[in-house]
Amino acid sequence: MSIRIRRFICLAALAAGIIGAAALTAAQQAPKNEGQLGGNIKYNSGQSIQPIFEGWSKTADGGYQLWFGYLNRNHVEEISVPVGANNRIEPGGPDRGQPTYFYTRFNRQLFSVSVPRDFGEKGQVIWTVLAHGQSERAVGWLRPDWEIATPGTGTGSGRGGEQATNKPPTLALSGASSAALSQPVTLTAKVTDDGLPPARGRGGRGRGRPNQPPAFDNPEFKSTVPINVPQVERPLPPRVDGRLQVSWTVWRGPAAVVFDPPAASADAGTAAVTATFSKPGEYVLRARATDGAATTIQDIKVSVSGAQQ
Repeated sequence: MSIRIRRFICLAALAAGIIGAAALTAAQQAPKNEGQLGGNIKYNSGQSIQPIFEGWSKTADGGYQLWFGYLNRNHVEEISVPVGANNRIEPGGPDRGQPTYFYTRFNRQLFSVSVPRDFGEKGQVIWTVLAHGQSERAVGWLRPDWEIATPGTGTGSGRGGEQATNKPPTLALSGASSAALSQPVTLTAKVTDDGLPPARGRGGRGRGRPNQPPAFDNPEFKSTVPINVPQVERPLPPRVDGRLQVSWTVWRGPAAVVFDPPAASADAGTAAVTATFSKPGEYVLRARATDGAATTIQDIKVSVSGAQQ
């Protein structure tokens, strides 16, 4: 055997040994918060937040709305990222109405950024979020293949034209604008509706699904979502009896809020919830009223004071 061949074999064996040792070290040093399911690594905490551009829709004045959601890659950790360098939308930002409190996993079509009619296909709106040292962004644009129906409006043909004539519920919120730490406050949502679509019993289309963008109850809308956006949604809370429903989430704030109940029927015209805060600070709480096909959103601000134990 020549010296050249022996040298090649030695180098190959050395490379294989290095790769094998590196793989063994990586396996031994895997983060403690990860588990495996079906070969996919799942993380409880420590991962980034990926903003997602969902598509655009037209407005009555000739402008456009660019719709965004996000993926919090953690399965347990909810993250607060205040508006600023680490949570910004450009141009016109950093504050363009985006959330600062991020629930786990996929959260779809949560808000829109308005752009004028002359924005053009080359214009871009960029949402950047930095969490755990990892910066991620989504780029919104007006490419024709990204046009969608306006989320949550109830537009479409539906049964007997119900979807075409259905109007979103009206929603008015009341409650204290200030609260003490760990002391529950009561928030009340007053809801009125046109009666469409009618209730169809358990599992029917007249039942909304709390904590999920109600536009996904509309099959006409669902078929228009760009195919390269993953159709994965957060686990849903238990179903609530009633055609009209109101659910609550934290839109902005330093920490989670306990809502009791997180979703409730508003068929009687009102739905009350108590909110309990674990950290002081300024909160924006979001109520979402749905008739199962169309949605209305309202926010209420609460200033929480007190010292943590």
